[in-house]
Amino acid sequence: MAERLRAALRGLLHVREVQGAHRVALRAGVSVGVPLLVVLVLGRPSWTPYAAFGAFTSLYGRNHVHLSRAAMQASAGAALTASVVLGALVGTVEHRAWVAVPVAAVVAALGSVLAAAQDWHPPGPLFLVFGFGAVASTPHVLSEVPVAAMVAGLSSLFALAVGNVGGFLRRLDSRPARLAHVWSWEPARYALAVALAGGTATAVGIGHPYWAMVAAVAPLSARGRGAQLVRAGHRVLGTLLGLLTSAALLAPELPAVATVLVVAVLQIVTELLVGRNYGLALLFVTPMALLMGQLAAARPVSSLLYDRGVETVIGAGIGVAIILCGPWLRPGIRKPADGGPA
Repeated sequence: MAERLRAALRGLLHVREVQGAHRVALRAGVSVGVPLLVVLVLGRPSWTPYAAFGAFTSLYGRNHVHLSRAAMQASAGAALTASVVLGALVGTVEHRAWVAVPVAAVVAALGSVLAAAQDWHPPGPLFLVFGFGAVASTPHVLSEVPVAAMVAGLSSLFALAVGNVGGFLRRLDSRPARLAHVWSWEPARYALAVALAGGTATAVGIGHPYWAMVAAVAPLSARGRGAQLVRAGHRVLGTLLGLLTSAALLAPELPAVATVLVVAVLQIVTELLVGRNYGLALLFVTPMALLMGQLAAARPVSSLLYDRGVETVIGAGIGVAIILCGPWLRPGIRKPADGGPA
C-alpha cells in the first residue's frame, strides 16, 4: 500500500520531457484566438462557443505529422462540429438540462468508438462531451442551429489549415493514420460515467452539469488503472488550484478583445504543459474555459468558481468509482499501460 501511494505521488508530481511542444502550442493559440476575434468583430459574442469548439480541432494529432495529422484533425473536426450542432438542437428543447444527460452519454459512447478506431490523440471523447454539453446548456431556437454548424465548421477548417500548412508547403511524406483496436467495454464505461455525473449534477441543481461530465470522462482516457487514478487526481487538484488563477483573471472584467488575447495565451501555455504534467496544465485550462464562457454570457464570478470546483469533484469522484469498480463490472478487459495525458 505504501509503495502504491508513493507511486501515485510520483505520478502526480512527475514532469515529462516533450519535444516540439512549442509548435503545437503556437498552432493551437492561433487556431483558437483568430476565430474568437472574428466573432467579436462581427458583433456576435454568443457565437463564441461554436467558434471555440470548432477550433479545438487544433488539439488533435500533436504527435503526428502531415497527412496523418490532417486525417486525424479532419475526423475530429467533423465530430466536434457535429457535437456542437447536436448541442444546439438539444438547446431548443424545453427541458434541455435533463435531455442533455442521456444524449451526452450517447455522444460519449459513439465518440469513444470513433476516437479508438482512428487512434485519436488526445484519446477519448472528452472534447466532444465538452462541446455538446456547453452548447446544450444554453437555450437556442431552431434558426440558430445552421449558424452553429457554419461557425463551428469554419473554425474547424481554419484550425485544420493552420495545423497542416507546413505539410502542404513542404509536401513531405507521412506515416499513414492507423486504425486502432476498439475495446468493447469502453463505450459503455464512458456512457455510464457521463450519465451518472450529469444526472447527479443536474439533480443537485448546480449551474453547469457538463463540467461534471467532462471531469468524469477525463481520467478514463488514460491507459491503465494507475494512470487513470493519477489523471483524476490531476483533474481535481489542478482545477481547484486553477480556481485561484481564474479568480485573478476574472476579477478585472477585461474587455472582450483583451479576454480573447488572454485566452489565446492560456491555450499556448496549456499546450506547452499538458504533455508534461496534466495537473499543471489545468492551472491554465480552468481560467481559459471560464473566460470563454464569460465571452458568450457573463455570469457572477463567485458562483462560476463554486460551480466549477464542486462539479469537478463530483465528476472526478464518479470517474474514480467507475475505474475502481471496472474489474467487477467487466472482468477480463484490460488496456495496455500508457500514462500519456489527454
